[in-house]
Amino acid sequence: MKRLNPNGKPLTALIFCAGFLAAFALAGCGDKPKPDQAAEAPPAANVVVTGDVNSLKTDHPEQFPTVAAGKFSEAAILSVTGTVTPDVSNNIPVVSLASGRVVEIHAKLGDTVQKGQLLLRVQSADVSGAFAGYRSAVADEKLASTQLGRAKLLFDKGALAQKDLEVAEDAEAKAKITIENSLEQIHVLGADVNHPSAFVDIVAPAAGVITEQNVTAAGGVKTLDNSPNLFTISDLSNVWILCDVYENDLNAIRTGESVDIRLNAYPDKVFKGKVALIGPILDPATRTAKVRVEMPNPGMMRVGMFVDATFHGSQSKGEATVPATAVLHLHDRDWVYEPSGANTFRRVEVVGGPILPNTQPTKLQVIMSGIAPGDKVVANALEMQNTVEQ
Repeated sequence: MKRLNPNGKPLTALIFCAGFLAAFALAGCGDKPKPDQAAEAPPAANVVVTGDVNSLKTDHPEQFPTVAAGKFSEAAILSVTGTVTPDVSNNIPVVSLASGRVVEIHAKLGDTVQKGQLLLRVQSADVSGAFAGYRSAVADEKLASTQLGRAKLLFDKGALAQKDLEVAEDAEAKAKITIENSLEQIHVLGADVNHPSAFVDIVAPAAGVITEQNVTAAGGVKTLDNSPNLFTISDLSNVWILCDVYENDLNAIRTGESVDIRLNAYPDKVFKGKVALIGPILDPATRTAKVRVEMPNPGMMRVGMFVDATFHGSQSKGEATVPATAVLHLHDRDWVYEPSGANTFRRVEVVGGPILPNTQPTKLQVIMSGIAPGDKVVANALEMQNTVEQ
């Protein structure tokens, strides 16, 4: 018995039609045939090395896009180390022209002294001899003056010849000269003629800091012949920074240029100085020259301190910049590929510099030498090198 739907048609026929339509729909919604990606991809580039190992030739150069090198300009910057030293033009030696023995010392290394301050006291036989000579000269001058007065009286009475009067006048004049010489000797030795004593006081000739001491209590003091200074007083209101700069870096420094000085003890503070002298002599052992920077002392610089000096060149230098991917690092060297003709590229050695910060999305690297701004290079050197090695 056949089952009928409400319209009176057989139910079996309806089920068959529905199944046929569903099968047709499923066939229409099936996966479409995928295209052959290998057939649609561009042909692989064939890169071969020509007679020159650095010269490459390819049949599809368009697969290796090139970019033009940019230009990076900034003043030359050089950082070196240095040492704080006194300004030698403000170094004042303390000496004693009187030899003898030190009996008192009133100052020591590192002290700050004022002009005229007592530094040490010396007992000197030279000073004793000078005072003895002065007293003898005074007595001789007194006798010569008395004899001259007597000679003038006798000459006026006609009892003395003219030549005898002249001899008396000459003796009196020489006696005065002897006194003057004795006074000068006492002054040179540092003694006071109004206070005759065998002791001489050595005082500071200027204000400053004692940066050298070569005398001790009860020590001997010699004359200036081959003897060191008793003290050296330095005015540290202005100081020198002496830097050792390698000969390869000397071209980045000019006299009068500004220098940033940072003390190791105060790394957060920056002080300003100027290049005063580039040493004319090169140390043959270290291949460095002394560069002198002069600057005022802010009050915290001590002699012997280490500093970091940053030199800022007055002339800007224009260097090439390329994408970092354009630089090939091979055998501890840096290379780039340049187009050198129809379908030909050439590998060029360069000196790579730092990678510039804040260069997004493509990082740029400075090229110190090897190419110039505007030269074209392959944007991805590693890709080209890998193609060659395949």
